[in-house]
Formats: sequence, structure tokens, C-alpha cells
Amino acid sequence: MAARKTILLLSQVYVPDPASVGQHFHDAAAELVKRGWRVRVLASARGYDDPTRRYPLRETLDGVDVRRLPFSSFGKRSIPIRLLGQSLFLAQAFMRGLFTPGLAGVLVSTSPPMCSIIAVLIATIRRQPIAYWAMDINPDQMVALGKIREGSLAARVFNWINRRILTRAKVIVALDRFMADRLRAKCDIPGKVCVLPPWPHEEALDLVEHADNPFRKAHGLDGKFVVMYSGNHSPANPIDTVIEAASRLHERSDIVFMFIGGGLAKREVEQAIAAGASNIRSLPYQPMDQLRYSLSAADAHVVTIGDGVVGIVHPCKVYGAMAVARPILFVGPAPSHVADLLDKHNVGWRVEHGDVEGAVMAIEAAAALTDSDRRKLGLHACQTVAEFLSKPVLCGAFCDAAEEAFQLRSVKSSSSQHGDEQEMSRAAAQSVQRTQMELQ
Repeated sequence: MAARKTILLLSQVYVPDPASVGQHFHDAAAELVKRGWRVRVLASARGYDDPTRRYPLRETLDGVDVRRLPFSSFGKRSIPIRLLGQSLFLAQAFMRGLFTPGLAGVLVSTSPPMCSIIAVLIATIRRQPIAYWAMDINPDQMVALGKIREGSLAARVFNWINRRILTRAKVIVALDRFMADRLRAKCDIPGKVCVLPPWPHEEALDLVEHADNPFRKAHGLDGKFVVMYSGNHSPANPIDTVIEAASRLHERSDIVFMFIGGGLAKREVEQAIAAGASNIRSLPYQPMDQLRYSLSAADAHVVTIGDGVVGIVHPCKVYGAMAVARPILFVGPAPSHVADLLDKHNVGWRVEHGDVEGAVMAIEAAAALTDSDRRKLGLHACQTVAEFLSKPVLCGAFCDAAEEAFQLRSVKSSSSQHGDEQEMSRAAAQSVQRTQMELQ
């Protein structure tokens, strides 16, 4: 590349904020810098889940130029507060983005949900392409969770925005085949959709044996079978079946349920503890450099997804659990992305929402496995990540797709079941094809 051009990345959350969107965006941004691009990020100066956390207004992280915007996040305690923070972020991002020097393209996701329309405005005025990373879909999520009505004014506005970004983007990255189908149903986007799951942060996820794990010692977990839910406690990822299973297993002093992270549904955990659930523990998000210890402290990881949000949200936490060689207890429907993984690779158990008895039986079966059998199951999960879902494979393919969009070449990639021709760079096409074959 003769002269370095600038990729503008828009995201309300960014590292060191623990939100998954920001972590994955930074991985991609750092990789694009290595490939010779200049990457500028516009993000919030305050924590998304914890607005009391403040970050530098400007810094360089792994070569990425990070510009943080003040008064652009006030927490998630109410919808009006969230909307205020998002609106201020969008207004500032538009003005900053409009005057970004040497702009070659805009990379945008769904944090905040309306950020894509700002990307469309900037890219249209500056006559530059867009790469769109769909990490969830609205208004579908809000409709599924009962927050707005389908056909309401808010839903119509969101869908209008969706059509604008889907039409304008050169490449659209969906996280699974169900999400890709939902996006295709919104408007005619032939050949634009690339299906790439998000990758685990393997550099922070070394497997730590229980005997060597300071997290287990610090929290009194030695000799316990630990069932862990780690990540965002969202209404889209119901945990009530697991909490009820913990209640049924309260006499099993050898089994501990640990919920780590934050989110609106975390109050269900706190309420259960307040009601006397002595076998449930609650902790906030753990620092990135401590994830290897907290995730490895589990004997089985819980992953959930609501029945009505398949293809709307994506359960990213499954990859981190598999990367530290732990089996999965999936509470959710089939077909779905995690159900596909379990069927294809045999790395855990699945129960339906509300099937408390089934959850209890699965947990007791997992606890009854010998250390050797449980280790084999976990190592199979870890091997699956290393071969098909690793950061080098998926982040590399994502950046290949983004580069194709920013260099104004046609990008056509989607799952083979739709018969779309793939015209990515060879490296991207091969990694996407291999990943999709494994997930089908």
C-alpha cells in the first residue's frame, strides 16, 4: 500500500471495557494495523456496564488510534439513560467521523444499535465503503423480548435503518447461519453476507489446572464441582432454569454455581442469594488478565439463548469456555448455533428452557464423570476451537473480508447452502468455507 489510508471504526464500547464487542473490535483493528492500515476508533470515554469507569480521551493501543468521546455513556439502569448516552455518542461520532483525514472506509457494528445510520451518513458524504459487522439484530431483539411491538413506529424506524446499512455496505459479516438468514430476509443483499463466528481471546485463555488455579483457592472452590455462567446476564440469555436447578441441588454441598459478569438479569442471581441460596456465588466481570483463571475454575460452563432470539443474538461465551477445555451445558432450543456445535462435536449437553429436571440430571451426570472422562470431553472442545474457530483463522478471515470492502472490490461470501459464489481473497474464502462446513 503506497500511502496509509484510514479505516474509521465506530463502537460505543472498546478495550479495556470488558464488553465482548469492544474486545473483538480491538483484535480486528490491531490486525488491520499490522496489515498496513491506519485505524482510528471512536468510542465512549466511560464504561458501558459501569459508567464510573473512565478511560483516556486519547491513546494508542497496539498501533490503533483510539479517540474516546465524553458524555457518551451513562450506564444501563434505564432505557432513557441508555438512549441519552447513545444519542450523544452518535452526534459526536458523526462530527468526528466526517472530518477524519485520509478516510478509506468505515467499519461499524451494532453498539449502539443505531450506529449504522451514522456510518451510512459519513460514508455517503465522504464517498467511501462500509463493512458492517452484525453482532445482534434490532428491532428483532426488542420485539422478541417484548420491549416494543412488531409494526410499531420504533420497529419501522429500526428496519428502515437496517435496509440502509444492508444496502450500502460492501460486506456484511453475520455471526451464524441463522443470523445470516434473518438479514437476508430484510432486503435483497445477494452475495454480500459472510458468515464468521466471533473468536475466543485465546491469548488470555490458557488452560489452568485446578490444583494450580489461584482463583479456585481464593474463592474456596477446592474439592467442588463448579457450574459457571460467565459473561453478560441479558434477558436474551435466560438463566432461570439454571437458578432453579441450583435450588433443587442445594443439598449437594459438592456442587457450586458461580455467576460472573453483569447485566440486567444479574438481579435474578442476587435475588436467589438473598433468598438463601448458599450454593450460588456472584462476582462482577473479571479483568482480561484474570480470565484464564476464572474460566478455568469451572468444571462445566453454562451457555444459554432464549427460544425467540435464535439468529438475533449470538452466544459468544461458548468459545471461551471451549478454549479452556471445559464441556458445555447449553440451555436453549434446537436448531440453533450452539445446538449445531453440540451435535457436530459432542462437547456437552443440551436441555430446553424450563426443563429443570433435565438440567439437574445433566449437571449430576457431568459431576459424576471421572476426571479422565471430563478432561477428554473438555480437550475435545479445546481442539475444536484450535482447528476451526481460532482467532488466527476467524480474525484473519474477517480482516480479509474488510480489506476487500475497503479496496472497493466485490465481496461475495455466504454459506454454501444458499449457493452464492465466493469471490473473496483466497485466504478468506478458504477459512470461511472450512468454518462453515464444520458448523453445518
